[in-house]
Amino acid sequence: MADETANGAAGAAQTAVPQQLNLQKIYVKDSSFEVPHAPQIFREEGQPELQMNIGQKIASIDDNTREVVLEVTVTCTIGDKTAYLAEVQQAGIFGITGFDRQQQEAVLATYCSNALFPYVRQSIGDLVQAGGFPPLLLQPINFEQLYAEQLRRRAEQGQAAPAADAAAEASADNA
Repeated sequence: MADETANGAAGAAQTAVPQQLNLQKIYVKDSSFEVPHAPQIFREEGQPELQMNIGQKIASIDDNTREVVLEVTVTCTIGDKTAYLAEVQQAGIFGITGFDRQQQEAVLATYCSNALFPYVRQSIGDLVQAGGFPPLLLQPINFEQLYAEQLRRRAEQGQAAPAADAAAEASADNA
């Protein structure tokens, strides 16, 4: 009888689903670039100020597949005029299995955003330069820190963790 219990426990351990995360596809979901005060803005003098907003949306495709969309908006102003507004929604399809709900939320919010960010950075840089402005290289973002801050704010407000397919948003300002 002791052998049956030991074999039963070993058999259950073998049927556990291993943790797997795979990137299936990366694509630009939406992209926009505006220069509302062109051509006069090219003659404006002053120090440009940049503001960057970051958001993330997570949607279930099926039980083991999620679409993660990293949204980045960069607004450049000179004085009180908007020089340009660049928006990119960079998306990825990720297969994810074997993670509990909390682990899955953390992986989607941090690892997936880290995987998508270089593509967003390239798209934003290309849009800005093609718009006639000096090159822009966005600085790396610590998505783990943003996620930890989001968890801290949620705990302070007494909110439960959202489902893995709910939108998770964070914002940061860069000058």
